[in-house]
Amino acid sequence: MATPIRPDETGKTGPGNPDRPDVRDDDLERRRRDLEATLAARRPEKRSGSEGTNSGGAAGFGQALKLSSEFIAGIAVGVALGWAVDHFAGTSPWGLIVFLLLGFGAGVLNVLRSAGLVAKQGPKQSGKDVDGSDKK
Repeated sequence: MATPIRPDETGKTGPGNPDRPDVRDDDLERRRRDLEATLAARRPEKRSGSEGTNSGGAAGFGQALKLSSEFIAGIAVGVALGWAVDHFAGTSPWGLIVFLLLGFGAGVLNVLRSAGLVAKQGPKQSGKDVDGSDKK
């Protein structure tokens, strides 16, 4: 049984007025709607093409595989060229060391380009258009 100090199983204290609706429920409902509106305004917009699909993990895995393979390929090509230079020129191990470092640098550059952190190579930016005419 409810007492003024202890609530009953409904969470209310005392008998209350059954004819009048509880003001706390209306206040809670209003606060819930305000919170939903605030959260909806802060959420990023969903793209229409990605509704119902949960392929974010697969896309991330694919991107990670692509970046790691580009990095490893740069190093592997550097090692292969260095070994070939050492084998034919007899400069062991200096060709391998130099080309390993060059391959490492090329691998890092490929990863940065693929991730979009470095612009891809293209026509040099100067005061002329690609066709050679002056910009005005």
